[in-house]
Amino acid sequence: MTRPLRLDPDRFFPAEPGVRGIARELFAEVEGLPIVSPHGHADPAWFADDAAFEDAASLILTPDHYLLRMLASQGLGLESLGVQPLDGGAFEGDRRAAWRRFAEGYHLFRGTPSRLWLDHVFAQVFGLTFRLEAATADHYFDAIGEALATPAFRPRALYERFHIEVLATTEGALDDLRHHRALAGWTGRVIPTFRPDDVTDPDRPGFPGRLAHLAEETGEDTARWDGYLAALRQRRAQFRALGATATDHGPPSARTADLSRSAAQALLDRHLLGRAEAGDAEAFRAQMLTEMADMSCEDGMVMQLHPGAHRDHNPALFQRFGRDMGADIPTPTNFTDGLKPLLDRFGDQPGFTLVLFTLDPATWARELAPLAGAYPCLKLGAPWWFHDSVEGMLSFRRQVTETAGFYNTVGFADDTRAFVSISARHDLARRVDCAFLAELVATHRLELDEAAEVARDLAYTLAKATYRL
Repeated sequence: MTRPLRLDPDRFFPAEPGVRGIARELFAEVEGLPIVSPHGHADPAWFADDAAFEDAASLILTPDHYLLRMLASQGLGLESLGVQPLDGGAFEGDRRAAWRRFAEGYHLFRGTPSRLWLDHVFAQVFGLTFRLEAATADHYFDAIGEALATPAFRPRALYERFHIEVLATTEGALDDLRHHRALAGWTGRVIPTFRPDDVTDPDRPGFPGRLAHLAEETGEDTARWDGYLAALRQRRAQFRALGATATDHGPPSARTADLSRSAAQALLDRHLLGRAEAGDAEAFRAQMLTEMADMSCEDGMVMQLHPGAHRDHNPALFQRFGRDMGADIPTPTNFTDGLKPLLDRFGDQPGFTLVLFTLDPATWARELAPLAGAYPCLKLGAPWWFHDSVEGMLSFRRQVTETAGFYNTVGFADDTRAFVSISARHDLARRVDCAFLAELVATHRLELDEAAEVARDLAYTLAKATYRL
């Protein structure tokens, strides 16, 4: 017997009826606002080619490391879920079989944000009326597949349906950007974001080869410090020509440095010659964050910093499937000391914006909110990854608002690889912000008209303004 799938119109709002009513009133003001998605990992090829998505598994399951991570933690091999190993081996069975395994494990997501997003997608995007479970797996697979075969579910049509105003993707410094070039003439706005970690992190395998590739692409001598920086400036300009307004950086720590040109050249030499010493990679990354800030002051690109993850913690998973397969673990992050060399140079620089994200919520009240309240360049990014959730968002607002206010934050960034979840994630974020604002109104810390203005800013205006969109 199937069980009904129902989205309560008051989901995520406070339980107390009076406060819930305020949240409901605030949400009505922002529910229909356009989506500004300033940071994420959607594939620009979806929109360039506008080809039909293939099936439920390849659309919803295999791109989403949130889902893969949970299922793998319960002993399901990623091959059985449709993930292609690096050695080129096939996964166990077809995509329908992978979807059935996912449906059998759907109960594992109870209480998680993934469950909230997925139920929204199933009900609102695909019109399904009963829950996903083993007994309904085939019906889901067939119903979603039939929908995807229609023009209304092509990527560009869904972009319009979700009321997306602008969507930023994320590309490496060596990406050829051909898909973004192919978007010329389309009315939708999909722009790249410059993510240079592939050529600024010496711990990445093949670092010297990638710098040689960068030299070929730009005509600069990347073995010289000045040539290396000139090559990066050139690539940034190419991204900007296609609409990019931001860069993104994901080092292990928030450490920055302000080295002399000769010391920086010596660091580069050691890495290119294979003579790097202990601590050299961290020092190189630290210097490159400061160099990227300097370039942002020159060209106006907003700088985003996503530190604090021990990447690829599970070596067997990494060796079999590669990066970004769900085995990254949060680590403590020191922003106050780590950012000081960068802030000493650029903290008060007019026009420079640095958006800070963290996986370490202990820093929200202790470091990030005070820093954002002290330096004009700093803004606080939305709760990220493990804290991209109802409790994470509420905790973030409660910990940072009294010190940093609302206007030193940047609204919401969905950071997703699963395209059909974008509207669900923005819906959740808007509801949670309205729930928090309703508490302030109910306890007479904010007037209702002010709360309505803040709700709109958090849902739309702040992201658009901060990212210069």
